[in-house]
Formats: sequence, structure tokens, C-alpha cells
Amino acid sequence: MGACCTTHIKYQGRHHAQDDLAKKEDKGHQQDLTTTGHNGAIVRLQGSSSFISMYTRKGKKGINQDAMTVWENFMGEKKSFFCGVFDGHGPLGHKVSRHVRDTLPFKLSSIIKTSQPNGCTENDAAASAGQSYGKIDSNGVNKDRFSSWEARLIRAFKESDEELNSGLSFNSYNSGSTAVTIVKQDEHLIISNLGDSRAILCTRGNKNRLIPIQLTVDLKPRLPDEAERIEKCGGRVFAMDEEPHVLRVWAPDQDSPGLAMTRAFGDFCLKDYGLSSIPEVSYRRLTNNDEFVVLATDGVWDVLTNKEVITIVASVKKQSAAAKVLVYYAVQAWKSRYPGSQVDDCAVICLFLKEQPLVSKSLYDQDHDHDHDYDMSKCGGSQLDFADSNICRDKKAEEGETVINCDFTMDKSIEQRD
Repeated sequence: MGACCTTHIKYQGRHHAQDDLAKKEDKGHQQDLTTTGHNGAIVRLQGSSSFISMYTRKGKKGINQDAMTVWENFMGEKKSFFCGVFDGHGPLGHKVSRHVRDTLPFKLSSIIKTSQPNGCTENDAAASAGQSYGKIDSNGVNKDRFSSWEARLIRAFKESDEELNSGLSFNSYNSGSTAVTIVKQDEHLIISNLGDSRAILCTRGNKNRLIPIQLTVDLKPRLPDEAERIEKCGGRVFAMDEEPHVLRVWAPDQDSPGLAMTRAFGDFCLKDYGLSSIPEVSYRRLTNNDEFVVLATDGVWDVLTNKEVITIVASVKKQSAAAKVLVYYAVQAWKSRYPGSQVDDCAVICLFLKEQPLVSKSLYDQDHDHDHDYDMSKCGGSQLDFADSNICRDKKAEEGETVINCDFTMDKSIEQRD
């Protein structure tokens, strides 16, 4: 849907969200779930760590088809991360998303390991040679490193997709999954995208203003290049009468399956007709101005803007609660904006690039218009509070959405509503 939606704020007392969430976590309400992965990585499926907050919530459509994973110390390197969220669809979409969640990072780690002589990492090789790995172009892109990562990621995605079609206990003919992943190594960030989940970066601009940078493009049929590939391969792209604004992908001889994305794992009924499992891979060199990365499935992006997402995350004082607070906002926005529809599944991973808490009034946009009180009542519905209503103001962004800019608190009964 991609519509702008802000969130209605209702004052119900000075009770901070992170305090309630922390109490629940301390009581085991949201326990960490970790195992040991390839090369000694710490594999996390839920919970939090010093740099990670992750949370998923089932919508109203049945079983939760979203999945997520974080591999800390990826490839055995300290403070290296693999993060991924996966949005399943179709009758067995939950099985596809979970299978890819478990296999993709393992395959990538294995591919990298076998491509390195004597198990030496690229960083080790560069250090022993007394130089940084690869050449940096004028845009700060490490071309050698990026080319190497791109080839390995495409191979890992390809092998994971082929495995889905090689006699597993479930059938992926009419089921599939999106994927958006990041790998962080020192200041290097490599992003891969398959479908319409999304990754964004929060960075700071002038006057410490929080700025969202979208790291991925939603790979949907509305993109001319994507639609052209589908149609050249014999697939069809059109919208249903009841959803004239949503283009979908269809088989050439039947009105199914009607995918709202042009790239995915599985969905082998469309693989001969242009649906691709090749991810779009990009690279970004991180700087000291960068604060955190958010990966989420479309259950979040369909109702919250990039600006709203980074402001919500930045406003949570306890970083470990950030993902859960963001999911709560998304759920309430669904209920308010689309009261007759079923709330979608939501999955969120927040990767913080600094250990220090981000919350500080100085991080907010100081040049907002202060002529009006902040009003989010037009398309909201959550029971979130303001800590200080006098610092919450409105500003219209270029796209016309109302931008959140305030210090949030949350109703103490949020946890009981899960």
C-alpha cells in the first residue's frame, strides 16, 4: 500500500515504553533465543544484544509468515553482523521464510569461507599487507570488496532458492518469501534485497537532524524494468478491479498467483515467467554520523513512513525495546488506517551502530515549524503518550506526510495487549 500514516497520540500518564518492556523482558516475557552457527557465529532468532533489537508479531491472517535472524560475529569476526528479515506468502509461506532464514546465512558464510585461502578473512589479509582491502572510488564505494560480496550473495541466494525446489518436505510451487539482508563489517555495509521488504539507515545531518536513507528499492511490478522483465518472459502484470492501485504478477494462462512483488524465493509457478531470485545488492560505507539500520517486512512499511520509523526507534531510551515499540506503532496504525482489513504480520530488526543510547533532544530536527501543536489524529489510533507536548510539533514533508518529531512515552498497558 505504501500510504503515509501517522499515529494518534493520547495522553495517559508519564509512563515510558522502555520501562514496561524491560520489566517484561526481565520476567522472561521475551527471552533471547540463540544457537551457535557456522564459524562460531551467535545466531539469534529473537531478543536483543548490545547492538541488536528484534521482534516479530503475528497479524490477523493466520500463522505468522514473517521470519528473522541475526548472526553476530558473522564468519567468526568480532562485531560483524548478518541480519535478515523474510516475509513468506502463499499456503506454505511460513515454511519458506523459515527455511531461507536458516539456510541463507549459513550458505553465505560457507561460500566466503571456502573462497578464502587458509581460512584468512579479507580483513586479515589486508591487515597483514598493511593496507585496506580494495580501492575506494569518489563516492566512497570499495569496488573490489563490493564485487566480491555481490558475487557471493547472488550465489548464496541462488543456491538457497534451488534447494527449495529439490525435494524438501514442503512444496514451494505456490509459496515463497521475500528477503532483505545486510552484512556489516567494520565501516562496510552490504545490502541485499529480494522483494518488497525494506532496509533504511538513520543518519544525522545539519543541527543533528535525524535523516532516513532508504537502502533498498521495493521490487514491485510498478517498476518499469521489473514489469518489462516479467512480460518479456511471458508473465502478465495487471491490477484487480477491487485493487486498481496494486499491480500484481500473474501466470500467462491463469489468474494466479497474483504476487505483489517481482522477486522472491520459491514461487516456482512463476520462475519461468520472469520472477527472479537474484537479489539487488548494494554497498554503503558507514560514517560517524550513521546511527542505526532498520530492516522490516511490509507490515511496517505499508503504514509508517521512513521518517516515522527512524523517529520512533530514536525515541526509545532502551535500545533493546526499539523493535517491539516500532511493531506496536505499526499494528495500531493498521487498526486505525485500515479498520476493515486484517493486520499484516510484522518483523523488525534494529542494528545500532553505536553502543550509547541515541535518545537526546539534540538529535531531533531543531528547525521544525513551532507555530502549531502537533496533531496526529487524522490517521492514527495508538494509545501512545507524549512526555512533553510542548516539544512535539508538526511539519509537512515534501511528500505531504506529517512528520513525527517528539519524545514518546507509551501507555503502561501495551504489554497486556499482545
